[in-house]
Amino acid sequence: MAPVEAPVLQDIRLSDLEFWSLPPNERLAAFEVLRDQPYPTFFRELKVPFIRTGAGYYALVRHADVVEASRRADIFSSEPCSNSVADLPQYMARYFGSMINMDDPRHAKIRRIVSRAFTPKVLAKLETDLQKSATTIVDDLLKEGPGDFVTQVAARLPVQVICDIMGIPQSQRARVLKHTNTILGLGDPEYTGGREVSETGITRLGTLNALLRVMAAGYELNHLAMRLARRRRRHPGVDLVSTLVTANVDGEALTDQELGSFFILLVVAGNETTRNAMSHGLMLLTRNPAQRDLLLGDFDARIGPAIEEIVRMSTPVIQFRRTLTQDHEMNGQQYKKGDKVLLFYNSANRDAAVFENPDSFDIARKSNPHVGFGGPGPHFCLGAHLARREITVMFRELFTRIPDIRSSGPPERLYSNFINGIKHLPCDFSR
Repeated sequence: MAPVEAPVLQDIRLSDLEFWSLPPNERLAAFEVLRDQPYPTFFRELKVPFIRTGAGYYALVRHADVVEASRRADIFSSEPCSNSVADLPQYMARYFGSMINMDDPRHAKIRRIVSRAFTPKVLAKLETDLQKSATTIVDDLLKEGPGDFVTQVAARLPVQVICDIMGIPQSQRARVLKHTNTILGLGDPEYTGGREVSETGITRLGTLNALLRVMAAGYELNHLAMRLARRRRRHPGVDLVSTLVTANVDGEALTDQELGSFFILLVVAGNETTRNAMSHGLMLLTRNPAQRDLLLGDFDARIGPAIEEIVRMSTPVIQFRRTLTQDHEMNGQQYKKGDKVLLFYNSANRDAAVFENPDSFDIARKSNPHVGFGGPGPHFCLGAHLARREITVMFRELFTRIPDIRSSGPPERLYSNFINGIKHLPCDFSR
């Protein structure tokens, strides 16, 4: 990416819609300015119709601050909300108020139950299914010819894997993907309709339209999981839903509502983050041919570090929110109880105090303590190992059978301050 002139601090407005439509290199330059400030910068919240907003938040942009806040979950709380700057209204929290919006002990209880989806035994069983799905995807790509890497490859494998784990019928999987896109595409005209939210400012009509679409998608996914849970209680199978509805930790099991919310978290997080890492990965390897040659020269030895570097550079989840449970001092900054902070993982992953040449893509990087799967602590990504396996299997199949596949044009990016998403990415290869 070409370097850009550093913006003036007063011109950086992380809450404004326009900021998130800037080219990536301009946004990165803004975060570099923020990291150079002696203390975290405070930003006013964007006012959104139908949503009760607060005064604002501190932007935690340095690696050290993000890591420390992640470790101190007792002080930097995920309650009442971590996946939205504003508190989720109750009508949305019932669908999207999963364990990422909880602290211990509730969070620990649910995490212990759902972690059964990610045991080595379960993942080992999944390896065969992963390989089969990857083979089919490449078969189809060769048959159809090059086009859109996201829809033809990156978006297919994660949703297939999650639905396999949960036992979602094949007939429902296209709808699952569609609803996932809608939930994380809030504000993007392609997924939530209209132009009012993202291109001409926030209007009541545009916001209402987007919220209704997101609520409908949450309702459909939640009730799909709950219907399946009721069937599995009567007729257990070998899928994760059967395991979860019969699991019991400290005398408690997941309710149908908890299972529905977990399914939304699993399918949204598991699908979006992995598919975006794959899409960014192809783009990074295309733009850095020497790194591509290095990877393909010894794929098995280098794919592990390559995935970590892809996740660091792309940081599929841009930020999460935390709320102070008490007055607290961290790295010279005084916080008050109730203050909001946003943990900007994308900025922490470019912190020159931690990463040498942070804007360079280097799959042989000696030290890579990135926070692309979240910071250390109780909310570290439960599916990180699964994501690594999916990317490994998919890239091995792709580069073995289509070694010259590459991105062939600029990506069409998701309009979001939450997900660093790629909606469409042209690709090409020799036939």
